[in-house]
Amino acid sequence: MLDVLLRALALLCCTAGFAWLALSMERHWEQVRGAQPLPRRTVIGLRVLGGAALLGSLLLCLRVDHASMASLVWVMSLAASALVVAFTLTWRPRWMTPLLPWMQKRDASAARKA
Repeated sequence: MLDVLLRALALLCCTAGFAWLALSMERHWEQVRGAQPLPRRTVIGLRVLGGAALLGSLLLCLRVDHASMASLVWVMSLAASALVVAFTLTWRPRWMTPLLPWMQKRDASAARKA
C-alpha cells in the first residue's frame, strides 16, 4: 500500500515539476497569468522548484524499487507528466494557477492597496 502511495506521489511530483518548468517560460506564463510580467526572480524560483520536484520524484521511485525498475518507472512518469502538462496548457491553462500560491497572495495584497 505504501508503495502505491509513493508511486502516486512521484507522479504528482513529476507533473508539478514539469508545470513549474513550463511556467518559467514567457509564453506559458502569459497563458496562465495573462499580461502580468514575469520577473527574473520568479523564473529562477520556478526553475529551481521544477528541478527539485523532478529530483524528488526520482528519489521516491528509487525508494520504492531497485534502480533499474525505478529508472524505468521514473522515465514513464516523466513522459506521462509531460503529456498532462502539455494538454493542460493547450486546453485549460488557468488550471495551473494553484501552482503559484505566492502569486495569488501578491494579487490579493495588491487589490487591497488599490
